[in-house]
Amino acid sequence: MTQNSPPLVLPSGLSRAIAALQDKDRHRLDDAVTRLHTVNGRLWDTEDRVRGALLSAAQVADCKREIDQLNAERNVLAERADEVLGSLADAGRADAPLHTETLASVVDRLSVLTLRIWHTERAAARDELARRRVPALHGQREELCAALDALVSDVVSGRRRLPVLARFKLYGRDDVAPAEIKPSRHLRRVLAFGGLSECGKSTSAEFVQRTCGAQRLKIGFLLRQAAHREGLADPYALSARRQAELLLGELNRFADAHVDTWLFTIESVHDDASIAELKQLMGDTLQLVYLDASFAVRVERSGTPAQAVAAKDEIKMSRGAHQVAALADHVIDNTGSIAALRARLRRIAAPPATTALRVATPYGLGLPAAVASATADFSDTVRAYSPGVRLAALTGSPGERSWIAGWSDLDLLVIAEHEAIGRVHKALEQYRTALGGAASLGPTLVTPGELTAQRLTPRVAFVLHQLQQGSPVLHAASGLELPTTSRDELALTAVRELPQVILTMRRLRADAGPTTLRQLYKHLVLACRLVLREHNQWESGPDRILAAASRMPGLTVLSVPCLAEISSAWRDGDTDRALKPLVAAVDQFLTWYAAQLAA
Repeated sequence: MTQNSPPLVLPSGLSRAIAALQDKDRHRLDDAVTRLHTVNGRLWDTEDRVRGALLSAAQVADCKREIDQLNAERNVLAERADEVLGSLADAGRADAPLHTETLASVVDRLSVLTLRIWHTERAAARDELARRRVPALHGQREELCAALDALVSDVVSGRRRLPVLARFKLYGRDDVAPAEIKPSRHLRRVLAFGGLSECGKSTSAEFVQRTCGAQRLKIGFLLRQAAHREGLADPYALSARRQAELLLGELNRFADAHVDTWLFTIESVHDDASIAELKQLMGDTLQLVYLDASFAVRVERSGTPAQAVAAKDEIKMSRGAHQVAALADHVIDNTGSIAALRARLRRIAAPPATTALRVATPYGLGLPAAVASATADFSDTVRAYSPGVRLAALTGSPGERSWIAGWSDLDLLVIAEHEAIGRVHKALEQYRTALGGAASLGPTLVTPGELTAQRLTPRVAFVLHQLQQGSPVLHAASGLELPTTSRDELALTAVRELPQVILTMRRLRADAGPTTLRQLYKHLVLACRLVLREHNQWESGPDRILAAASRMPGLTVLSVPCLAEISSAWRDGDTDRALKPLVAAVDQFLTWYAAQLAA
């Protein structure tokens, strides 16, 4: 409905027939008829506009295009209404007389007549001829309502048949009816940010761009691009539906030109009508995010006088910006901490997914009997804490079946609600006691909120990726949701993690000796693994990682003893035979790495 337009009231007979329909059909019909009446109101306004004020040739052309588009929408909606209204007819009377038009056509005429009465009554205050027409128009409406009710009665009873509903109208094209535009297959996810002034729309979009690799776009830019492409002078003068189609067309072009981009953001949503149409075209591909904050908070954040913020709000609200909240998929109260906002944004941008994980007993991980027994007791304990404890897994060498007694740690990942962490601590104490000196335990405790907000170290992100690729877990609660981390994302985290690994390796190299052999070796393997990950190589196991790294461009073979020899030397206290070649390999790698960055 256009602003201040009259509602469409259906006659009583038709209303009773509609009430007998199933809920889904009744809702579908209500939506189609309401939108049909709204389109008719916009058509009236557009036709008034093109006949009234002095317009440029370009503006007249825009109005004509809008009229064509609205007429196309009008016919689509009438056909949609007829799909439901046609079910009222009694299909058993094939010999009944055929009526000249469908029920939706009569409803469409009733909509236009309702608008004509309303506009005539408004003009009657200043136009005597208009005043004289008002009673006649009301009489026409009464006659049309009576005729419509009589037609409904005849159709329901089978005394009259309805014609085929398809209109086959062609508006704005010479050969075919306009096809509804659909999202490109490359347009996988779009976040549209709305809200009033200084609510955090731009800040939020920038965060999603920086952390999720989103392509950030402005709605105004997209509309201007579309207008330039189609020769439109003013896209904002077009119907809400047409604006939505222009926006989707530009989004499709961007997506098709950037096929590796899985996420787009658009801002700022100030028009509830056009974004509602865009949502209908895109479905769940488009997620509307409305950022809410009190006026006082927004004034404080802006650093400008309250009057300035209020003035901006008034402009946005006149376009329906505040009504976007009712349409939004996500409404965020942005009066709290930045951490809370960013956590919510990460969950919206990259929703976690329920993951089917491979659960294995500790006895199948190649662990010594004593270690496996202690691990099984720990698994039973935390399983009893479910759902507070969501997951427990040994990571690294046990998952790769390369665990070596006296050399390897037991790296343990536990995902647990914050309230359950205290009980996990007690279970870990019992686990350490049961292990005795058989293994060193290295637990990592993470909450589900940290996971879904993706507040993760690169190492934890990589571990989660391995678990989703099939590495075994000791315990996983049903319905566990984990963030999905792609290999491309892991390659980027490798770039961020590698500098710290290099710095630590240089420190260990400066203190190279029997006590640092194990740590120096593990950091060399980790550095090589991260470099390989940058090159999209995904080796596992220290020996294979070092061999693959030796084939990197410009890096000669790293002559490091195999893991079995290194670990044996460590356990036997005979580190001299392993330390010298290891230090040489570390120096060789560090020299190569420095040369790569100096080029």
